[in-house]
Amino acid sequence: MFVNPSTRCIPPLSRSLPHRSRLAFYRASSRPFFAKETIAPRRASRIVFVRSQNPGSGGSVSKRSVNMTDSEPPIGSSSSSTSSAIDFLTLCHRLKTTKRKGWINQGIKGPESIADHMYRMALMALISGDCPGVNRERCIKIAIVHDIAEAIVGDITPSDGIPKAEKSRREQEALDEMCKVLGGGMRAEEIKELWAEYENNASLEANLVKDFDKVEMILQALEYEMEHGKVLDEFFLSTAGKFQTEIGKSWAAEINSRRNSRLPVRPN
Repeated sequence: MFVNPSTRCIPPLSRSLPHRSRLAFYRASSRPFFAKETIAPRRASRIVFVRSQNPGSGGSVSKRSVNMTDSEPPIGSSSSSTSSAIDFLTLCHRLKTTKRKGWINQGIKGPESIADHMYRMALMALISGDCPGVNRERCIKIAIVHDIAEAIVGDITPSDGIPKAEKSRREQEALDEMCKVLGGGMRAEEIKELWAEYENNASLEANLVKDFDKVEMILQALEYEMEHGKVLDEFFLSTAGKFQTEIGKSWAAEINSRRNSRLPVRPN
């Protein structure tokens, strides 16, 4: 269970894209940029309109035309990529049906799934306040994929007695397999990068999402305590003092405060 990303390099939309090239999304260092990628000769071109924000006009939205070609199908439109996408999504179905083992071990009936956990983490990233140097959109993406390998390996918990290094190895192997099912390419590489960023706690975004992981767990623990009349101390004790960000600390403090207000006073 590092640099300011708010600046984006956006290709000028007031001119047609160069002949024999298209925009491809790459990543340099730890943030994305746009680069040219050579493709097959262009065929018949068409004009499409894109919506863009003008930073100098108070966030107003405008339409600008960009030349596209019929030889550049949307992602997932070819028969092979469509098949890979559906295969990948079918595999991810397991995230919806695999229950989180920590709750099973506590005897919780009908516990949340892995997908349930990741979804509320993504909502946390969506509603959290802005933090200096943190890209909330990237946080949402990390939250969505951070446990994705569990579709194959399942939910490995400390109670399983598997060393952290071995757990990471198994999950990396599973992630690689899932990306093969997806058919490789740009999206698969992005998933790998997001997962590794979280796994290695390698960015401000990863720091925040790791806090969301713990916050979501103790919030769920509180909800199960209230619903089932249980005392789930271990989840609160295991996360105490381990939050890295101000948001994580403040949200955890609020959850603990609500819990303490309803628990009977217990002797030390």
